[in-house]
Amino acid sequence: MTKRLLTILVLVGAISTGFAQTKEELKSEQAAKKDSISALQGQVDALQKQIDHFPGWKFGAFGTIGASFSNFNNWYAQGTPNNSAGNITITANPHAKLDREKYFWYNTANINLSWVKFDDKDDPTDDDSFRESSDVFNVTSLFGYKIAKNLAASTLGEYRTTLINNFNNPGYLDLGVGVTWTPVENLVVMVHPLNYNFVFADNNDIFESSLGAKVVANYNRSFGGVKFNTNLSAFMSYKDSDLSNWTWINSLSYTVWKGIGLGFELGLRDSKQEALNYAFGNWDSTGTDPQPNFDNVDNSVQVYTTFGLSYNF
Repeated sequence: MTKRLLTILVLVGAISTGFAQTKEELKSEQAAKKDSISALQGQVDALQKQIDHFPGWKFGAFGTIGASFSNFNNWYAQGTPNNSAGNITITANPHAKLDREKYFWYNTANINLSWVKFDDKDDPTDDDSFRESSDVFNVTSLFGYKIAKNLAASTLGEYRTTLINNFNNPGYLDLGVGVTWTPVENLVVMVHPLNYNFVFADNNDIFESSLGAKVVANYNRSFGGVKFNTNLSAFMSYKDSDLSNWTWINSLSYTVWKGIGLGFELGLRDSKQEALNYAFGNWDSTGTDPQPNFDNVDNSVQVYTTFGLSYNF
């Protein structure tokens, strides 16, 4: 009996040792394959870098898609127990860029559209349709002829408006010439001291075209699954500072699986003409408040943020 028990213990020990050895061997093999993957990834990244620097057209885009829907019936814990709500958001940042030995042509766009609705089922008079909550459309085309390694004579066309509501009212078209500086990779700084800002609007008493200077700075970067783009566009009117404006848009996306990931966008804008137009549209002429003008209008910085699922092309 003792001899049999001893035999069983020896067999169990041998099996355990065999499993331990097999596990260590598997870990060693796994580590070797991970090293191989890292080496191959380094080669892939090096090839991608060569592709990115190859002259010719380069196309790309990334954006954010977000949606949420809810429906409540007899949910008495809230103030509106019977309601349905929804939110839809779409952003896109496409680009088409051509880089040659003597010249370049960069084309970019930024689109941000969203709709919201809140339907109180107990109120037959409320608006139960989707309404726009953000509406941004901006397209830029920059052409440059290289006069030095990091400097080019350039001309710019930039158009900005809304798409869902009040299309081209206002609408802005910038046309100008100057120089473009590319000090480091992925950074483009444009300074055009001769630029005309065409403004299209129904209210010509507030919106006015003028001559001025245009400054645009754009930086984009990709590393791993992250894509980042920031763009600052400013117009400084020579006629009156009240006619100046600037827009700064920052976009970020993180790819999790096959181009799908998370996206975030932050937009800031300052335009005294738009602030005055909004204030004038909401002014009660029969009340005691003074008529809005450039001197008394509350010109707060305009802000929008978007977060949701993203997709990279």
